[in-house]
Amino acid sequence: MTCEPHRGESAELRFRTLLYRFMFFDWLFHDVGSARTPFERHAATQHNRRMSKYLPVYLRRWSLLTVLDFALGCLVERALQATLLSAWFFTWTCITATGTVVITVAWIFLTQPQQP
Repeated sequence: MTCEPHRGESAELRFRTLLYRFMFFDWLFHDVGSARTPFERHAATQHNRRMSKYLPVYLRRWSLLTVLDFALGCLVERALQATLLSAWFFTWTCITATGTVVITVAWIFLTQPQQP
């Protein structure tokens, strides 16, 4: 007897994985700190530098989320006078704005010329 997931469960898992990869970029990069030799560290660093070309795509996605959350917060606050709900959207605005800063800093550092 095998423990295979039902068709719907595996499709849901694939969709969640796809959604995660659409929003978060950590799966593209290697952990340089876990490398044991200088060769592994160099290979991981070079890989991360090559993968940094995808960071502007994630930056656009997170920037769009920031603007959308802020706009929804303003709309809910002005139109519905729902301060608690608008606070929810403004909180998510702060979180997504922080994400855009992290992506920007990572992109800047990874695209700098390599120092000897």
